[in-house]
Amino acid sequence: MIGCLVIHGFTGGPYELQPLTDYLKKHTDWHISIPTLPGHGEELELENVSHKKWITTAEMALKELKQRYDKVYVIGFSMGGMIAAYLAAKYKVDKLVLLATARKYISLKQMGVDFGGVLRDGVKGDLSKNKLYLHYKKKLGSVPFKANLEFLKLVRFTRKFLKDVTSPVLIAQGQMDSMVPYRTAYHLDKEIPSNEKEVVFFERSRHLICLGNDKDTLNRMVYQFLRNESKKASEHSS
Repeated sequence: MIGCLVIHGFTGGPYELQPLTDYLKKHTDWHISIPTLPGHGEELELENVSHKKWITTAEMALKELKQRYDKVYVIGFSMGGMIAAYLAAKYKVDKLVLLATARKYISLKQMGVDFGGVLRDGVKGDLSKNKLYLHYKKKLGSVPFKANLEFLKLVRFTRKFLKDVTSPVLIAQGQMDSMVPYRTAYHLDKEIPSNEKEVVFFERSRHLICLGNDKDTLNRMVYQFLRNESKKASEHSS
């Protein structure tokens, strides 16, 4: 039997990965564990939550899976990708999937492009149709400054464990990501010593890669990688 741990990103929740988790539930009999990190979810309460609690919550979920299942896969998105890499380094999981992983963060170039799109829609009176604006408007004012510092602490802490990841790993990154520069995937590829790595770029995807235009292709690719049906990344990239 197989258990699969899925870890969401900073200020997000399980909904960020729902198309992927729904796909895996439909096409496998695996147990899919999707914990909500403390202070996260649909309603954010991040005022007094430390990065250690985020890591501990994911770690406890992984330990439970390892006790119950023969194989364990870990999927992490954004900040969750850094937590996933840390867990893979510490517990040697069977497969690791890193999605828009926050090894580095903030692409000023792409952010400028995105802001330009929001500005144009604002001038035209179409802000209510701009998905990027609507997504981040919801979070404005609900993320305390201290929580951002905890995010930075988490990245700093987990980054040094990348060199200890030996599990087969799939690294997927959107080229239009303004939160995590797409070149971050190259850094992950260089720092993770695993002998089995695939790196894939999606031309049409922003940061929320599991909810973007390439989500169907991404779902199939993750499934194939975890089922040992994957091919070379270059044959799949779009």
